Amino acid sequence: MSTNTATSPTTALPDSTGAVSFRARRRRPGMAALGAALIAAGGLGGFLAWQETGERTEVLAVAREVPVGEVVDDADLTVAVVSLDPSLSVLKAADRSEVVGQRAAVALLPGTLLSGGQLTDRPLVKPEEQLVGVGLKPAQLPATRLAAGDVVLVVFTAPEGAPDAERGGEPGPGTAAQQPETVKARVVRVGERQQASGDVVVDVAVPVADGPRLAAQAATGRVALVVDARKGGA
Repeated sequence: MSTNTATSPTTALPDSTGAVSFRARRRRPGMAALGAALIAAGGLGGFLAWQETGERTEVLAVAREVPVGEVVDDADLTVAVVSLDPSLSVLKAADRSEVVGQRAAVALLPGTLLSGGQLTDRPLVKPEEQLVGVGLKPAQLPATRLAAGDVVLVVFTAPEGAPDAERGGEPGPGTAAQQPETVKARVVRVGERQQASGDVVVDVAVPVADGPRLAAQAATGRVALVVDARKGGA
């Protein structure tokens, strides 16, 4: 007796590893070249725009230090090429001939751009004035920053051990109080404060009649500075 065995269709099983195969994408050289060209064009456009706005403004800069009140020489100036912000008020290189011969209204420091507010065509010390340097310790002037043009009183202080009446304190019985001597002055320049001591030298313009007297008193160190007002001149 013979037995017929039926064959069943076989079903393909997935790979037991679960791996999935991908077909590699074909590279399109034309698109890659186009992308590179666009990037290059964008960079070139940015560079040209920077050149247009950042390299064509010639302005005046300070080449060497000019103290307050000194006349500006041609050698004190140099030309800088900068990307100019419209909000900045700086002098153009074409203004060089007009700048030479003016005076520094503030200290001009090398490497800084020059603006019109830093210059003046008026001498900071008038013909009827004298310039006196007054050396001051921190306790002899206000903590408020002084500026050129400030009107001040230079007060003559009494020496140590002087009677109270001379020092401005309460007078003794039967002694009249004495007001300290003062000289009205205008600040011309404030020097750099010494790091160790905090001392500073203030240049002041005073009437010719007061110059020698103030200089003699300042040499003793017995002075103090009082801000009288903030004005452009005395």
